[in-house]
Amino acid sequence: MLNRIPPFFKNFYVVAGLIFLTWMFFLDSNDFVSRFKLSAKLRSLENEKEYYQEKIKEVEHDREELFGDRESVEKFAREKYLMKKDNEDVFVVVEE
Repeated sequence: MLNRIPPFFKNFYVVAGLIFLTWMFFLDSNDFVSRFKLSAKLRSLENEKEYYQEKIKEVEHDREELFGDRESVEKFAREKYLMKKDNEDVFVVVEE
């Protein structure tokens, strides 16, 4: 039965190397499937990070624009929170 095994596989280093590669590719906690999933998740999170950084820049720009002067604060309060002065009436127009 030992005669049927190719001489290449009788070498200790080849057998040890194959066992090591099998272990690293399929059985280890850091195998290639896990590494692929983690790298895909990393790319996804980096894309989300870029998206939220852009949103932060937009919000900061809006904040600077809003608190720049008193008129813009008053305009924001009137439009967003429907605030009014004592002697005014507010009419809300809803588009259908």
